[in-house]
Amino acid sequence: MDVPSPTDRPGPLAGIVVADFSRVLAGPYATMLLADLGADVIKVEGPGGDDTRSWVPPTRDDVGTYYLAVNRNKRSVVLDLKDTGDRALAHELSARADVFIQNFKPGGLARFGLDYESVRGRNERIIYCSISGFGADKGANLPGYDLLVQGMSGLMSLTGAPDGPPFRSGISVFDVMTGLHSVIGVLAALHHRDLTGQGQHIETNLLSSALSALVNQSSAYVAGGVVPARMGNAHLSLFPYEPLATGDGELIVVAGNDGQFRRLAETIGRPELADDPRFDTVGRRNDNREQLRPLLLEALSARTAQEWFGLFTAAGLPSGPINTVQGGVELAESLGLQPVVQVGEAQVPSVRNPIRLSATPPDYRYAPPALDEQGEELRRWLREPRRGSDG
Repeated sequence: MDVPSPTDRPGPLAGIVVADFSRVLAGPYATMLLADLGADVIKVEGPGGDDTRSWVPPTRDDVGTYYLAVNRNKRSVVLDLKDTGDRALAHELSARADVFIQNFKPGGLARFGLDYESVRGRNERIIYCSISGFGADKGANLPGYDLLVQGMSGLMSLTGAPDGPPFRSGISVFDVMTGLHSVIGVLAALHHRDLTGQGQHIETNLLSSALSALVNQSSAYVAGGVVPARMGNAHLSLFPYEPLATGDGELIVVAGNDGQFRRLAETIGRPELADDPRFDTVGRRNDNREQLRPLLLEALSARTAQEWFGLFTAAGLPSGPINTVQGGVELAESLGLQPVVQVGEAQVPSVRNPIRLSATPPDYRYAPPALDEQGEELRRWLREPRRGSDG
């Protein structure tokens, strides 16, 4: 590709040009992960910009932190697809790109000549990823909002107190997961293209990602004929696996197998519980959880949550406090995970890419761009003849 090199430190995806026609979360999260790994992501925005630029509060330097969360390492260009000249530049970008990612409503880009078939006609090697809410068939006209999918997939029926209303997750969990699934598809398609020279069309959607992400809960229905219901913080198949009250607050306590439960019983001073025929297997503890819970609570009331956390950790038992987001970041810092990175010359704080690579680590070269920040240089590049071409 003849695109200007965005960095002197090539990552594993260096040389890959991504035309990012996505907005809000699922697509931008996917393209940011690709950008962290060295891809040159060109964020194409309409004149009004990505909606999340104005999703405030909170803000940093008058920019929504929502936008900042998923748009580092990209270059922004404004192209009005209703304008003939800008549409021609969008076509040219699609012809030069390795990857094209969009989350318009299915069929929405066809009128601009930017649907898969049109782009493939200009660029046979293109990896084209379409992200939607409910797929391109009978769900094509349904709007793809994460909250709708949380409700319609069944997740909200599992979230909240058993006798209370359903709740959404604290984040747009299926947007994020669909972004991750899209990255997996793009990387697989790039490898296939390396082997065969062939591009292809990738399709992901929030509902399919949701049903996959429901894992044991969706399997309970499709494989076991059981329709799971809200259980608050309780686990469908394990006990204890939830927050339990201690002498001064709650602590998450986990016994995922019989060996862990025996150590738990010994640590709280009730070793006989491990041999009680009501509680000596995972299945029996699950069946008799209402008899076991008060016995655990009685023992746990003797110490504070922090004291138990120390004792359980020393015994090799999984447990943990319920932190705020601040507490989670501070915990990661205390564990040496270095969760916060400073991005670009502006040194914008951002959450580190979670992938560690020993030879080609993620890079943090560009702060999230202002609207059309690199527009002039990108439009100039798109108007130049391609190398090896007469124009």
